[in-house]
Amino acid sequence: MRYALGVEYDGSEFKGWQQLGEHGCISVQATLQDALSSVADAPVSVICAGRTDAGVHGECQVVHFDTDVPRTPRGWVLGTTTRLPPSVCVRWCVPVADDFHARFSAKARRYRYRILNRQVRPALYRQTLSWERRALDAEAMHRAAQALLGENDFSSFRSIQCQALHARRELQSISVVRQGDVVEVQVQANAFLHHMVRNIVGSLLMVGAGEKPEHWIAEVLAVRDRNQAGPTAPPQGLVFVGPLYPDLWQLPAEVTL
Repeated sequence: MRYALGVEYDGSEFKGWQQLGEHGCISVQATLQDALSSVADAPVSVICAGRTDAGVHGECQVVHFDTDVPRTPRGWVLGTTTRLPPSVCVRWCVPVADDFHARFSAKARRYRYRILNRQVRPALYRQTLSWERRALDAEAMHRAAQALLGENDFSSFRSIQCQALHARRELQSISVVRQGDVVEVQVQANAFLHHMVRNIVGSLLMVGAGEKPEHWIAEVLAVRDRNQAGPTAPPQGLVFVGPLYPDLWQLPAEVTL
C-alpha cells in the first residue's frame, strides 16, 4: 500500500531535509522515518516532493511511502506525530495509487520568503523571518522579478553545489509585496535548483535597497554566471509552501492544482 503524507516542520534545528551519512547530522527525513518505522514496527523510507536546506521550513511537504502494515490514515497521522519532536507534525495521510510519486507527480512547487524590514532585528518569529535594516522598495523588487518569468536557464541563481543535470526551469509566478514591516516574496515554478530561491531573493534585495537598478535582474539572468548575482539570502525566512499535483490523485486542496 502506498500513502501520501502532508508534513509540516520548523527546520531550525535540522541539517536540512535529506538524510545524511554524517554522524550527528539530524535531518527531517531521518526523524520522520524513525517515527513512521516505530508506528509500523518495521522499517519505513519516504520520498519527498522537494528537499530543503538547513534552517528552511516546510508548511506542507509531501512525501510518499510503501508499507504492508495495516494502519488507518488517522493512525498514521496521530501515531507518527506522537513520536515526532514538537518541531515536526504529520498534517494528513491519504492512500494513493502505486504509481503516485511525491517528486515526479508534482507539476509545481511553491516557496515563500519573508523579510522583516526595520531598523531593529526581530525577537518574535526570528526563526521564520529574515531581517534587513535598509529600507526596501518592494514595488521595485516586484517589477524587477518579472524578468525571471517563463522557462529560462537559471545558472546565475544556482549554487555551485547543485547536482541538477541542467539549469533550465519554468518560473510560473513571482511576486513581492509589503505588509507593514514585512516584505514577502512568493515564488512558484515547475522545479527549483539548489539555493535558487535564496539567490533570487539575495539579488532582489540589492534592487530593493537601491544598490542595483531594476533592469539588472534581467541582465544577471542572461549572463548565466553565479558570480554576477547577489549573495545567498539567509535560510530563516524561507518556507517550502508545498508542491501542487493534478486533481486525479485526490489529495487535499492545498496541494492540488
